[in-house]
Amino acid sequence: MNIISLLILIVSIVAHEVAHGLAALWQGDRTAKDQGRLTLNPLAHIDPMGSIFVPLFLFVIGSPFMFGWAKPVPINPYNFKNLKYGEAMVSFAGPLVNIIFVIVFSLLLHFVPMNEVYVGVSQMIILINIVLALFNLMPIPPLDGSKILFSIIPQRFYRVRQYLEAKSFLFWIIIILLVWTVFERLVYWIFSLLV
Repeated sequence: MNIISLLILIVSIVAHEVAHGLAALWQGDRTAKDQGRLTLNPLAHIDPMGSIFVPLFLFVIGSPFMFGWAKPVPINPYNFKNLKYGEAMVSFAGPLVNIIFVIVFSLLLHFVPMNEVYVGVSQMIILINIVLALFNLMPIPPLDGSKILFSIIPQRFYRVRQYLEAKSFLFWIIIILLVWTVFERLVYWIFSLLV
């Protein structure tokens, strides 16, 4: 892991968050736009823990995996044109951008002649964005996958959503202890297929 992977992570996270804001604007919610969050300037999206401390800690210990998060883009789902599926569409926009990065750089890697440096950078972009897309699509609060899931299941499960979101810290511990090994294997399996 090096400074280049850290920069790739920052750009990928910022693009992810801006995509949420743009999708919300498309759905009729101006909250992110009015708060100046539809910008690629990383300073507008910095979360002290997720954008600085965690990536820096992983960088210092030489972790083979780079991970982090940005300050969530503010949205108001009551402003959405599509009240039923608007939140799902906005939530999916972030991982979709990461998936687009994966596809574009996989194609470049296979069809555009590159030197060793560009190959390495492209592979890092692909790996980091696979992690971000898959991780955010997990149906566990407060990740995007949970918002997508609760937008498409019946409204009677709203109390379940509230409970799970209130206990999200517990679910993060479960992810770290139980799911990470399987998740890591899935990431590298997809990476090996593409690269």
